[in-house]
This record gives sequence, structure tokens and C-alpha cells, in this order.
Amino acid sequence: MRLRPASPADFGFIRALAQRPDNAPFISDEDEAALAAHLANPAHRLLIWQDDQAPRGFALYCELGEPSGRIELRRLALAQVGSGEGTAFLRALIDYAFTDLAAAKLWLDASGENLRAQRVYAREGFTLEGQLRQHWFRPALGRCVDLMLYGLLRDAWIKLRG
Repeated sequence: MRLRPASPADFGFIRALAQRPDNAPFISDEDEAALAAHLANPAHRLLIWQDDQAPRGFALYCELGEPSGRIELRRLALAQVGSGEGTAFLRALIDYAFTDLAAAKLWLDASGENLRAQRVYAREGFTLEGQLRQHWFRPALGRCVDLMLYGLLRDAWIKLRG
């Protein structure tokens, strides 16, 4: 498995994952124009998680080049949930942020209702840094949910991987 830059040919795959009923409450579906804007934006990096035969997931980093060194992992999704590759995918994304993107801090958010994601983030070293109550309107649910903010500092990542 490897991470590679996304291309317009990947937009159908990305949108199909975002539109899946199990993902729709937690991630936003963006149209092709919005996905193309991510590719064109130097502060964004849209990646595909791929094996030898097909894409298996995608991720979007934002805030590249911020003076603070923080990078946001804004969106991630796998084609096969529960297949056991989620941990490897997240670790590859974390390592990519600190190694390839030279992050000082990697941060992300999660729906307060996405308990699986919250457990995975905590297990991989992220610290819960805050909760914004009833902050995020989710069209798939028709209501607002809490937004949980997580962060991982470079020093903590080094200790985890050491």
C-alpha cells in the first residue's frame, strides 16, 4: 500500500466514498470543481491510498505552509471499513504529515457521534483538545452534532514511533 497524489481520474472514487451511507454523516461530499480546487491549491494535498490494483482510500490535508507548522487532516475515508487496514492507513497518513510535509502538529476533527474514529485517533496518539457542542450541521442527519478536535505534536509522534 502506498500514498500517491490524487488526479481528476480519482474524483469518482472519492465522491463514491463520501456518498456512502456509512460515511455521509461524517464527511462532506464535494463536487468535481471543489476537488479540482484542492488539487490546484498549494496549501492542500489530496492523496489516494492505493494497493497494486485499485484505490483503497483517500485523504485531504489542508493548511500546508502555515507558519505554525500545523497541518489539518481534513478528510479521510477507506473503501473497506472493518478490513483491518484502517490502522495502517492512519499511520501512513500521520507519518506522511510529519515526514513528507514536515508538520509540527497534525490536527483533525471528528463528529461527536463517530465513536469509532475517536477511539482510533486516541489509540494512535492524538489528544482530545476540545469539543465544540452542536457545532457542525450534518445534512445526512438533518441536525447539528458536536465537533471533537484532536491534535498530535511532532514530539509525541517521535516518541510513539521511536
